[in-house]
Amino acid sequence: MARVAVVLFNLGGPDGPAAVRPFLVNLFDDPAIVRVPAPLRWILARVIARRRAPIATANYARIGGGSPLLANTRAQAEALDAALADAGTVRSFVAMRYWHPRADETAREVAAYAPDRIVLLPLYPQFSTTTTASSLADWARAARRAGLRAPTTSVCCYPLEEGLLAAEAALVRQGVAEVEAAGPVRVLFSAHGLPEKIVASGDPYQWQVEQTAAAVADRAGLSVGQSVVCYQSRVGPLAWIGPSTEDEIARAGRDKVAIVVVPIAFVSEHSETLVELDIEYRELAAEAGVPHYIRVPTVGVRAEFIGGLAGLVREALARPAGWLPPGDRRLCPQRHSGCPIAAEVVP
Repeated sequence: MARVAVVLFNLGGPDGPAAVRPFLVNLFDDPAIVRVPAPLRWILARVIARRRAPIATANYARIGGGSPLLANTRAQAEALDAALADAGTVRSFVAMRYWHPRADETAREVAAYAPDRIVLLPLYPQFSTTTTASSLADWARAARRAGLRAPTTSVCCYPLEEGLLAAEAALVRQGVAEVEAAGPVRVLFSAHGLPEKIVASGDPYQWQVEQTAAAVADRAGLSVGQSVVCYQSRVGPLAWIGPSTEDEIARAGRDKVAIVVVPIAFVSEHSETLVELDIEYRELAAEAGVPHYIRVPTVGVRAEFIGGLAGLVREALARPAGWLPPGDRRLCPQRHSGCPIAAEVVP
């Protein structure tokens, strides 16, 4: 039976205080993030990292000194292997974009495993040129260097995958049930933001986030107008897509409605959920007069989500090497030129 390697991709995070600054350098030296020529980007990455490192280090200190993202992703890899136990010899690997284990490390590990097939599975449900495209381009370079030649299928995105939607909807229903007795409730589907110019250039991320949120709201039984999509984690002087999560929290305070915050684009706990949402935005909600603030967990290793990922792997293995878009079709409208699927129907 074929040996299958599944590579799970995520951003990564510093594993301790000493790793914060080099992690930030790696992040801001990515041409998908800072879109300026290489010599200038190299300088800017180090300037930005030096300035942001003290703030970031203090934030990580609030959650134990480092990011839990690697441990969480490895737990997802183990759960996925268990869900694929009947699919033959399948082993999941983890590749992080900006901290260890990085693509080169993982590619060497995969090469030693000697797979017959490789499935690349980004843990970004919604495609973006800044996340999925960046991670897979980095992997392609690392795989060539490691001599990997096994047929490879790349999962493009899965913003409407049924297991993901079921897991998110269950969490939303639980959150709403916890606070609805106290009065009106508004659900904030909070996603990491992007600069407006990246979206304007054709990146489909915002459109896909909105598709996920609408589908989850429908499955959770939310009424029209009871939820809003908003964006967090803005940095730098550029204009970012909105509305911002901070502004929506302030609006909820003015309206005196409880809020249930759903990290709709994050599948694992990390600093943006554990610090930004759980601490900073909770404090902001209290200051704004929000009567009740709840943040539901990420989908993590929930059975519905892991089952959905397993289904994507099975689907990838049943098809030739190349891209695996949702339902074998390009999901994004043609105006989103950043979508890697060129044709409406994939042969």
